[in-house]
Amino acid sequence: MNEKNIGICIVSLESKRCLSFDGIVNVCNGLAEYGYYADKICRVAYDNSENIVNAFSDAKNNYENLIVICPKSMDDTVKGFLSTLYQGDFDGLGILNSGRYSVFVFYGDVASRLAYDDVKERLNFKYSISYEKSYIRTVAPKDVLDNAITKAQNEFKRLNVDALINVGYEYGDCRIEVLYSSETPKIYYDGVIRGLIEDLREYVYALEDISIAEQLFRLLKLRRLKISVAESFTGGGVGKSLVDVPGISEVYFEGLNTYSNESKMSRLGVDEMTLQHNGAVSAETAYEMVEGLLKSGNCQLAISTTGIAGPKSDNTLKPVGLAYIGIGLEDDIAVYKFNFCGNRESITRQAINQALFLAYKRIK
Repeated sequence: MNEKNIGICIVSLESKRCLSFDGIVNVCNGLAEYGYYADKICRVAYDNSENIVNAFSDAKNNYENLIVICPKSMDDTVKGFLSTLYQGDFDGLGILNSGRYSVFVFYGDVASRLAYDDVKERLNFKYSISYEKSYIRTVAPKDVLDNAITKAQNEFKRLNVDALINVGYEYGDCRIEVLYSSETPKIYYDGVIRGLIEDLREYVYALEDISIAEQLFRLLKLRRLKISVAESFTGGGVGKSLVDVPGISEVYFEGLNTYSNESKMSRLGVDEMTLQHNGAVSAETAYEMVEGLLKSGNCQLAISTTGIAGPKSDNTLKPVGLAYIGIGLEDDIAVYKFNFCGNRESITRQAINQALFLAYKRIK
């Protein structure tokens, strides 16, 4: 969005032994979702009263809005001091308004009654800001994504459109949030968004803020299809993503964690010769894993995963990150090869997202 002289300072009161930035990251992400960003972030040990006083005094002298993160046990002390400093009282949510100043208090160790929506509403009212937002969910490769976002941002600038594109990228799954002023001519905004969707078209799975698993569930339900999953190196991650979706029992028949060669043979009917000649991590094995699920007659859509997550390769010397994902729809089976990068968690999480997306594309 076009920058406004709002001025936000975040002060986090923590143990000096705390090595985590989770509290600050959560608040920053929560604010960013509504187009607000911190001008200053200050971490202060909560056993150093002098530094706490200095941090709060600096915030009042230089910023119109203060966001405090503190342990719940410090709630009364912190609010008491800030009420005196700002000459105002906190409401039940943990918000103080005094003249041009606003103060918001979140807890760093337990859930707060105060929500990011509350902060957004107060700031929007205070600064007379009104905006709309839309979402694009995609698994586009990083280079494709970066080029598409840059192109859209440049087009917004060319049209002098007051808009902001927030991008969250996690293990190949991307959440694009576009915030734009309600005063923006709709024809300008729609044109840029259509171009962004077109640039990402083969990788887009939703135009709302839902996960790949949720979108796949919707489509399975619409098509009246049952799905089964056989996993090796993803260790049940694909199945868990599906089971996390409410109502999934309508479409999910089973998930098998066939980690060993013996399990692949006994549970899925993978041929021993396939495993001996091609290895567990191969297109042939991924194919036969899907074939075994489909032959049961209990599902119409099947997913298989086999790969090397690391940190070391197996005795075949195949590279860490090598993976094969099989997708079968009735008697039509396709296998996709990937070379993922990162650590063990990153590789498996990327494979899980890709497996769900490929299944979605297959029945779209």
